[in-house]
Amino acid sequence: MSSKEKERVLTTDEAIKFLKISKPSYLKYIRTGRIRAIKAGSGWRVLHSELLRFLKGGSK
Repeated sequence: MSSKEKERVLTTDEAIKFLKISKPSYLKYIRTGRIRAIKAGSGWRVLHSELLRFLKGGSK
């Protein structure tokens, strides 16, 4: 996977599709700090590399 793909910014809908989890679960992971994301308007933005770190069970 190229470094460009890892640094892609995903919206909330894109992230929950990638992770295959529900929106409430995704928002809970953000709220508890398990996923680092940035609030942008009415949604959240997260780096693709951050989702990969989350899936690997990486620490905060």
